[in-house]
Amino acid sequence: MKVINRSVNQKGDDDYFNRLFSYFQSQFFEEIVELVPIRKSVFLLKTEKHTYIIKGYQTNSRLKLQEAFTATLKKEGFLKTYLFLAPLVKEQLFFEGKYFGCIEYIPPNKTAFSFHSQKNRREGIELIEQFHQATAAFETRYRTLLPKGHLMEKWTERLHIFTNNLPFLKYFMNEPFISEMISWAEWSLSGMEKHRDFFRKGPLVILHGDVAHHNFLRDRNGSLYLIDFDLISIGPPSFDYLQYANRILPYIDWSFEKLAGLKQIQKFLREEAFLYALAFPADIFREWNRLIREKSYTDPVKLRQVMDLSISQFYTRKKFIDHLQELLKNDID
Repeated sequence: MKVINRSVNQKGDDDYFNRLFSYFQSQFFEEIVELVPIRKSVFLLKTEKHTYIIKGYQTNSRLKLQEAFTATLKKEGFLKTYLFLAPLVKEQLFFEGKYFGCIEYIPPNKTAFSFHSQKNRREGIELIEQFHQATAAFETRYRTLLPKGHLMEKWTERLHIFTNNLPFLKYFMNEPFISEMISWAEWSLSGMEKHRDFFRKGPLVILHGDVAHHNFLRDRNGSLYLIDFDLISIGPPSFDYLQYANRILPYIDWSFEKLAGLKQIQKFLREEAFLYALAFPADIFREWNRLIREKSYTDPVKLRQVMDLSISQFYTRKKFIDHLQELLKNDID
């Protein structure tokens, strides 16, 4: 018996989901017993004997790159991730403009990974470090296939979009808050520009590019895996560590001391460029830009989350940035 499980709200996409299910049904030799949407273009698919994660890509070359990259990772000794599999299908899965790959299913732990616990934060950054160590051995092979990581350019564009969104932002936040956030960003980018060489020096690795909590997966046996390599690029490890710091700081009350407790980040805290970069409110700009782009500010849950990130944590973040500015004023003794 076939079961379609719509555990995720498809928001009007039921017709697409039904067509996709029928297509998979026509292509798999094994009987499909369940199809569960996880997020956009990602599904859990169960046949009589196997379970897969099915993920759609805009081009076949993107899919092939992901297949090759994860295979190389495993070959080079980084085992804490998935492989793409070759299921029993009639032909390559292609449906309504998307190429679908079949990813190894890793049964998840009952407790999802989050940055709330110190144990998870340490394990997460150790896994990134292992990932960098593995990719350093083969990044030269991917230089023609992957973009270079351009952190300053990316953040400059993010600030530009945020300032263009000011007419919308003023409906939700008072002007002094917005002005201070923009001043943090401008001060940060100015300092990064002064120390641009830091962001160019090696050694180079393949960067994950999206070290958010949802890209760490703990399996049912307690092992931690790194997943989702859609944003991989080539650059210095500091890029991933900056993003990781930005992701975990809200969970450690914007404490410089707790951040320094992570040895992978500790060594960078004497680098002026890194300290300037820590002040950039990348998370605030990312979430507001997305909220406005997708017009999801009408969703009270999403709006509350972004307001909490921006306003509820404003003064603890400000204290952290004041500390960075004081350190830099004293030239990091």
